Amino acid sequence: MTAFAPWQQRPYAQAVAALEGGRLGHALLFCGPARLGKRAVAERLAQRLLCPQRRPDGEPCGACRSCHLLASGTHPDFHAVGLEMNREGTRLRTEIVIEQVRAVSEKLALTPQYGSAQVALIDPAEAMNAAAYNALLKTLEEPVPGRYLWLVSAHPARLPATIRSRCQRLEFRLPPRQEALDWLRAQGHAGRDAVEALEAARGHPGLADAWLQGEGLALRREVARDLDQLARGDADVLGTAQRWTGDEHAELRLRHAADLALDRAARDLTEPAQVRRLGAWFERANRTRDLLRTTVRADLAVAELLMAWRDGEPRPADTGSKR
Repeated sequence: MTAFAPWQQRPYAQAVAALEGGRLGHALLFCGPARLGKRAVAERLAQRLLCPQRRPDGEPCGACRSCHLLASGTHPDFHAVGLEMNREGTRLRTEIVIEQVRAVSEKLALTPQYGSAQVALIDPAEAMNAAAYNALLKTLEEPVPGRYLWLVSAHPARLPATIRSRCQRLEFRLPPRQEALDWLRAQGHAGRDAVEALEAARGHPGLADAWLQGEGLALRREVARDLDQLARGDADVLGTAQRWTGDEHAELRLRHAADLALDRAARDLTEPAQVRRLGAWFERANRTRDLLRTTVRADLAVAELLMAWRDGEPRPADTGSKR
């Protein structure tokens, strides 16, 4: 059984204490920044609830039929609701729709096939549309003993207040810096890289880990070099824009670019005009990220953004990493 990171163990222990003390409500909201392992904690808690042969410490055995079914995604008393393919099977829906919520509500009304509990997990909960929220509210207002409805959300403020008010909250928070660094190093990341990635991710260890395992940190360094060269007039705007949008990492490059502008603004607080220019470019970079999800030509949209950087918004300066 995979060990939890400290920031997962704390809310898990809180939920277990509520469960063992008979204080766990039928509705739980697992909330906090993305990539902190909320779903993994929810699934472990479900396994603990559904396992009939728990270990002496109360943890699921991991060996019984119930645990095996849960691990394979076929447990009849565990119902996961998420984004599904559209009716044509051509793309993933952007919403969780009312039919999905009604289906899981109907399942929760049935007698459990194993033990005396059922768990439904909706992730990402903020993806439900208005009709789905209304259908869910009816289920929340009519709880049945032994039926648990859990929501996972990185954006709980997007949920209607009527939904949030009926759920117990399980908060996931960014850990202290040293705890995050210790964990990153335990994942096998080199000290200097771990520090750089954690700073770039603004203290988010899950995001830093993803960047270190993939291309995220290397892309950030590339973007920093590109911005520095553009500001000095040493790079071609259209060529850089085409390279930035030529693969699946265009949105991440723009995220890094906006973040680097924000870092520059924090260092230039004694120059209000420069801070304003950087702030305006930061907003523009984020708007360009949104444009990438439309039918606009990505390379041209990014070229306009980079032209503004080159032409003095902001003025040339050292934007890149020294590494």
